[in-house]
Amino acid sequence: MSNAGTTPPRMFSPSQIAENYLNIGVNKVRQNPLSAFLLAIMAGMMIALAGAAATVGSATLENPSAAKLASAAIFPAGLVMVLVGGSELFTGNCMLVIPLGKKRITFGEMMKSWAIVYAGNLIGTLLVAALFVYSHTPSLFGGKLAAVVTATAAAKCSLSFGDALMKGVLCNLLVCLGVWLSFAATDVVGKIAGCYLPIFAFVVAGYEHCIANMYYIPAGIFTAGEYGLPAPGLDFAAMTVNNLIPVTIGNIIGGSLLVGGLYGLAYLRK
Repeated sequence: MSNAGTTPPRMFSPSQIAENYLNIGVNKVRQNPLSAFLLAIMAGMMIALAGAAATVGSATLENPSAAKLASAAIFPAGLVMVLVGGSELFTGNCMLVIPLGKKRITFGEMMKSWAIVYAGNLIGTLLVAALFVYSHTPSLFGGKLAAVVTATAAAKCSLSFGDALMKGVLCNLLVCLGVWLSFAATDVVGKIAGCYLPIFAFVVAGYEHCIANMYYIPAGIFTAGEYGLPAPGLDFAAMTVNNLIPVTIGNIIGGSLLVGGLYGLAYLRK
């Protein structure tokens, strides 16, 4: 007997991804708030763990280009864990404008979902940052890792508002493209392949991801305090004003307008 018509597709087309995301988005905003919050904590931990591993993997390389490549090669593990493991990441959820545009969800539902997930992501990243520092992992390589962690955080807090915002736009343009490409796949290997290169690209280019920075900057603050390293201007006020606010705005623009908005208009406009 023929099984024609019953075999699942090897991949979804872009128009099918857009149609599928309508239901995905509805399910995201209407799931139990506690479940969403717990899954957001998980996602924050996953991104933070990838950030920690990327820093450790690059810290001993003297050549800055080689160090950047090593970091970019490792960091995509975070989004892989989020997408395959099943959790809620604020930056990926910026594409909720797709079901919003088709009136499948309300603006209030989207904002409530974003707030819950953003808060959960923050808790998860702070937890990993504290565990990373107070387990004395930065003592690796004769204390060189501690210097790298602190310097990374300080550099992020020294960005101008405009630079941080535009780097945030470019970052989440790539992150949401990675999420979009992963939705084309129907198997785990395909999902990993789809999301890997866009995330590699954003890291190697030095763009800014608000959830990753919720790990990188607190890890630097904690490390500077624990190891007595000089870090002028590195504190939670600078983290919020100089980085998280502009980067979050940029991430929303990049993910919502440049990916979710344009794909929604291209494939779902009647």
